[in-house]
Amino acid sequence: MKSLKTFIIPMALVFTLAACADNQYGQKQTGGAVLGGVAGGLLGSQVGGGSGRLAATAVGTVLGLFLGSEVGKSLDKADKAYAANTYHRALDTQPSGTSTVWKNPDSGNTGTVTPTRTYQEADGQYCREYQQTVTVGGKTEEAYGTACRQPDGSWKITK
Repeated sequence: MKSLKTFIIPMALVFTLAACADNQYGQKQTGGAVLGGVAGGLLGSQVGGGSGRLAATAVGTVLGLFLGSEVGKSLDKADKAYAANTYHRALDTQPSGTSTVWKNPDSGNTGTVTPTRTYQEADGQYCREYQQTVTVGGKTEEAYGTACRQPDGSWKITK
């Protein structure tokens, strides 16, 4: 469960974007709601203890369902591609504190990825903390996370 949590929570926006991918029936909104609910439930389960944790999980699931549904009906494959390309470009090339912006001229949806700190782990692996935003219909959502460079040059989300 820990690996799933470390994959979903820091990249809530990316996963919401991923939920927007069309399936063969074009049900972006349903996919967004499902993945948003899962992410929200996982996030909520990390808050509080005892019955408070159960309530936080329920609230997180409901909020995730709503957010995922709203974003899912608003974003398309092009938005997802712009966001993913910007994420990789920002982590690969931008100095800390410099934002990289994406915009889909057809939908008007936008986002940013800003590396905030770069460091090297004890094992020599380079990691970057980052902030990411997505704006859909004038509403902006933010997420924070950490990704570490893999031997093949890709970035793996770690926190």
